[in-house]
Amino acid sequence: MLGTVLLLLALAKTACPSPASVASRRAEALKKLLEVFGMEDPPAPPTHFKQPPQYMVDLFNTVANADGVTKNPDILEGNTVRSFLDKTHSEEMRFLFVLSSVAKNEKILTAELHLFRLWPRVTDGPKRHHFCQVSVYQVLEKDKADTPEGKKLLAARLVSLQTSGWEVFAITPAVRDWTEDESSNQGLLVTVQGLAGSPLDPPPLQFASGRGPHESKKPMLVLFTDDGRRGASLPTAGFPDLKPQAPDLPAKMPVPKLGRSRSTRSLNRLQHCQRHPLSVDFEEIGWSGWIISPRGYNAFHCKGSCPFPLGGNMRPTNHATVQSIINALKLSEGVSSPCCVPDKLYSINLLYFDDDENVVLKQYDDMVAGSCGCH
Repeated sequence: MLGTVLLLLALAKTACPSPASVASRRAEALKKLLEVFGMEDPPAPPTHFKQPPQYMVDLFNTVANADGVTKNPDILEGNTVRSFLDKTHSEEMRFLFVLSSVAKNEKILTAELHLFRLWPRVTDGPKRHHFCQVSVYQVLEKDKADTPEGKKLLAARLVSLQTSGWEVFAITPAVRDWTEDESSNQGLLVTVQGLAGSPLDPPPLQFASGRGPHESKKPMLVLFTDDGRRGASLPTAGFPDLKPQAPDLPAKMPVPKLGRSRSTRSLNRLQHCQRHPLSVDFEEIGWSGWIISPRGYNAFHCKGSCPFPLGGNMRPTNHATVQSIINALKLSEGVSSPCCVPDKLYSINLLYFDDDENVVLKQYDDMVAGSCGCH
């Protein structure tokens, strides 16, 4: 399907019909390309420049190379990672995350609350403890969040007072409740207590609110999901080698002074099945406003002949070998020679802003031709 989309885009650029016809064809191609990415409409770019959370950028760089091609298909849990920023913006340790952009068909796998631990306050008096207990609660009733019946414990742990950095708490049950019933989302409450559960006033531990000097350390919900989209079952294991299988032919080749069919046959004999570059530029198609990374990628495509006899360098299947023999010996009418097609496909990853300006990392199967063969 991707090859059809890219062909439509190419025709829209090179065709000679009226501007209206070209625009219509381009719109059709972009709509098809959006379907490949599981979208009906492209997300609106952020109204002003937004820095994506560093966690999401680091995750993208861990999962994919600079072109977005997956380094290891087993790194991600599921195929979608969504990040949500806190909507309360208060100094109190109450947090609210709006999950309206999560599709109904997405399976919730893991949900994490990410909080950045600041250096502890310097206080006078008795020697301070080295640890305190941090608890995360799902708020059941907003007006009773301070009572046992108004909240449910999700996670608790001892946190060091000697360092600063990110703390991650698993809150999957709460997020599953919220996605099943949006009205149940009353937010989260975080408390800081002494080792014996005693209150500490003032609390020696604070988490960054994301304002002022801590703009890049906003409280964040990270959600790992799977939308059920899966590609073909071609081999995808191993780190992709994205170098061409064989040197590209010169752009212009000398054409023998023979008839058209003879020159075509000569060209096909020279150009056996192999992989060729196929650039997809998101800026060129007008998507650079909402796609963070990559700016584009090389999808590659397969082109060339599969002449008899098929050598091992053409990576033929047994079926293709038999078909090639039947075709060459004219043993059956209507049997064509095998076709040059991808026999290994790789996924790519997109890091982008959704309609709510949340940052999403999504993995798409079967987007890059890893190698070509005669099938």
